Amino acid sequence: MSEPANAQQVAYWNEAAGPTWADLQAPLDRQLSPLGQRAMAELELGPGKRVLDIGCGAGATTLDLAASGADALGVDISHVLLDAARRRAPEAGLARFLEADAQTYPFEPASFDAVFSRFGVMFFADPAAAFANIRRAMKPGGRLAFVCWRTPAENPIMSLPMMAALAHVDSPPAPSEPGAPGPFAFADPKRVEAILTTAGFQDVAVTPHEADIGPGDLDTTLGLALKVGPLGALLRENPDKRDAVISAVRAALAPFDGPDGVKLGSATWIVTAGA
Repeated sequence: MSEPANAQQVAYWNEAAGPTWADLQAPLDRQLSPLGQRAMAELELGPGKRVLDIGCGAGATTLDLAASGADALGVDISHVLLDAARRRAPEAGLARFLEADAQTYPFEPASFDAVFSRFGVMFFADPAAAFANIRRAMKPGGRLAFVCWRTPAENPIMSLPMMAALAHVDSPPAPSEPGAPGPFAFADPKRVEAILTTAGFQDVAVTPHEADIGPGDLDTTLGLALKVGPLGALLRENPDKRDAVISAVRAALAPFDGPDGVKLGSATWIVTAGA
């Protein structure tokens, strides 16, 4: 039997990242919510509309979409995160959740008025095939909107803690190839436009967006930085350097701690297209 299309990502989001993200859902949602809301504003939602939330994770975005009165279906490959989503929304009404790979799942054709994602579409093994599958699930005239990261250098919210840590640990290996599945796979706007055009979307727009974001106070921000993403993996691989890294990252974050907690710059693309 052949390996599923995104088997590595399924394993990663169920065995490695999924439990961590589920435990940290509250600070992660505080940090990422403004960026998801910016993309969500590009959609016309409301009663009678059906919307698909790709890579919904622990469900915050699906609940936000459903709050408009739309029928929202959140899809993710991580049963760990979907369990968290269902626990936080036992009576979510119009919000529903499905464990599935959006690259290959046979959605009902022409059944969604809109498709949304908050950082959930950069992990496909074959992005063109994934978006072609997603487009088939959209009604004619349907609207796609998602937010994705620009380059690491443009995102102090992630690069600043890592740079502080690299005084004590070696840098992680670079992706094996440009555009490999991962958080920064869609950093190149021309690549994003080409993928969506190849998949059959029209009127593709890739718009830059900047915002200062953060998960909370200094301790919360430090805890998140040390557990999520490449820095978390580096610490797990170098437990003997943990104390030195923690001190360095805390010192790097401290100057950005204010009345509303730590705020650091983020740089994203707001991507929109029509089916």
